[in-house]
This record gives sequence, structure tokens and C-alpha cells, in this order.
Amino acid sequence: MALKVKAQEKLQKIGTHAGKYRYIMMPELYTSLSQDKVIKEAALRSGVSKGIMQACWDAAGEVIKAWATEGHSVALPGLGTMRFGLRAKSVEKVDEVKAGLITSRRIIFTPAVELKDELAATAVQISCYDRDGKEVKRVTSTSGEVEDPENENQNNNGGSTPTPSGDVPGEGD
Repeated sequence: MALKVKAQEKLQKIGTHAGKYRYIMMPELYTSLSQDKVIKEAALRSGVSKGIMQACWDAAGEVIKAWATEGHSVALPGLGTMRFGLRAKSVEKVDEVKAGLITSRRIIFTPAVELKDELAATAVQISCYDRDGKEVKRVTSTSGEVEDPENENQNNNGGSTPTPSGDVPGEGD
């Protein structure tokens, strides 16, 4: 199995390359899997009935939600952990602290090392499309190795290595 990525030629509107066309990479997302399909597959793989799997799924979801909203970091089997977090403005004096300083509430997911390793070892298929939507090139890695022609002597295993110009490959400018 390989991760599917598309590189679309787009006009940059901001940043150091504003006004220039650049290829921007992004994952090609598959359709969302319904909860019912996930439960059916989990029931099939575990050998338990769909009804029992549905009850377990619902119970696990309620426990994760309750514990995470109490401030716990909750384990997600085979995936990592999740917790709630927030962003807030800072203030100089303690009497200025108030709930109104909170600017957003977030869900923070920390992947398990095994999941990160599996992702790093997964091959990548890149389909390149010009600004008119015509496919102009395909690139396929045979493993998790990421090719970087500007740094051929380095082993870039899934990370983002800055190019000599200081840009990070694959990030929109």
C-alpha cells in the first residue's frame, strides 16, 4: 500500500513566491469511512458480533470523551494519545487572568512511535497536475525513502529538510 499525494501547480498569492506558479503537494484523500463500515470491519477482524462491537465502540467513545474533558491524556489503541488543549493570550498580572483570554480550544493528538514508524516506511505515489488540471508526471517511491535531489548525500527519511534557499519542500508558501 502507498500513500497517494497530488502535486498541483497553483499561483502563489503570499510569501516569497507570490505571483509565481509552484507545485504544492497535498494528500489525496479517500472518501470518509462511515462509522458503520468501521464497526463491521472491526467485528469481522475480532470475531465478535456487530452489535457487541457497536456497544463497545459507543462505550469507548463515551469514556474517551469523559476522561479527555476531565484533563486526561487518553490512549487510542494502536494510534497514540489524545487530549484537549487550548490557546490563550498571556497577561502580566494575576488579577488580569480570566476565561476571556482563551482564544481557542483544541484536540491534540500525539501519534504512537509505531504509527510514526509505519507512516515513515510507507511508499508514496505522487501525481503531478499542471495549472489546467492535466497530469504531467508520476513519481513513486518503492519504500518510505523520500528522494531529495538537492541533498542526494543525505538520507531524508520522511522529514522536511530545508533546501538551500531555506524553503521546506511540500509546504505552501
